[in-house]
Amino acid sequence: MVAFPYSDAAAIAALNGQADAILGVFAARGYGREEPSVLQPADIFLDRSGEEIRRRTFTLTELSGRELCLRPDLTIPICRQVAAGKTRFPARICYNGLAFRHQPNEPHRPTQFYQAGVELLGLEDRAAGDREVLTIAVEALRAVGLKDFTIKIGDLALFGALVDALDVPTQWRARLKRHFWRVGYFEALLTRLTSGAASDQQRLLGSLGGLTASDSRAAIEGLMDMVADAPQGARTREEIVERLMEQAADAAALRLDPKIANVITSLLAVSGNAGTAIAEVRKLTSSAGIALDAPLQAMEQRLAALADLGVAPSQVSFAARFGRNMEYYTGFVFELWARDAEGPVQIAGGGRYDSLLETLGAGRPVSAIGVAIRTERLLAARQAQGNKAREEAAS
Repeated sequence: MVAFPYSDAAAIAALNGQADAILGVFAARGYGREEPSVLQPADIFLDRSGEEIRRRTFTLTELSGRELCLRPDLTIPICRQVAAGKTRFPARICYNGLAFRHQPNEPHRPTQFYQAGVELLGLEDRAAGDREVLTIAVEALRAVGLKDFTIKIGDLALFGALVDALDVPTQWRARLKRHFWRVGYFEALLTRLTSGAASDQQRLLGSLGGLTASDSRAAIEGLMDMVADAPQGARTREEIVERLMEQAADAAALRLDPKIANVITSLLAVSGNAGTAIAEVRKLTSSAGIALDAPLQAMEQRLAALADLGVAPSQVSFAARFGRNMEYYTGFVFELWARDAEGPVQIAGGGRYDSLLETLGAGRPVSAIGVAIRTERLLAARQAQGNKAREEAAS
């Protein structure tokens, strides 16, 4: 592949034939096709997708000064339309269209590519929704003839339940949940929590944070009066006080029991065959006196659904740290992998994003789960498997 692909008649016919088969699977499950505009308001992506997608989004400014972008995915614009309308739930929507992303780490990969996928919105039975979308993903790959693939699964809700069950300072819980999949950054955050205040400034803020809210405010305002001539920049005095109070509260809570940190680290290290890994998580949490029955049972139900589809246990792996690179995911996540001529390649991915529609204006939380298939990667994997089969037959 090249960064600026040019498709000839044969490639177009292959992609169109594959798309017809995939969309046929979607339609058979009751999904109606929709198509959002390629050009979108940039803020809906930049505010919700996360740093990984933000830095890969093509942005432009129209003459009025409004910032726009080429859609880096189709999930957000579809959900934006649903949130703005009077959609009846549950809603089953499918699509097949171009998305656009910078590929700084894979310059040989195209900056535009096709995605075919589904969004299942407003189905309150989340377990049923997980099964349905997983089933559709597997059926779509099989419908086009891909036989060899693996599935990687994870669950952000599992780590969130662990943090909520541990004695973690309230103001740090959301931060730990938000960043647990960011290797390196999360370790630094955890080290900072367990090591406590490391500087005079942190110790001072910690002492202020240990006071009542009114006493803390009074102390901070008193300090500001002592340095009244210090520049404030564009912020107001009240904004500075509020920010310093937040920092003081953080610093006061800047101490986590190393035993608790060890439980977190041990859980995040669990990965491997899904059945074995889930059993390991049960053993780890049980020995720590933590009950995570609900998320673990949900994961076991997903494994059972895959087994019912004929997916072998050896095809399914689990990683406790797996969170994908979109910040809007809230729970179950998964990716499907195969091999093309260059090696392992992710051909599909998705998961649960139960808070996205509310942030886009729905007015209330709406359960949501979806999957997107990278159709050109899928075609390349099919061709590689076909070539391999022919070589084996000839030998």
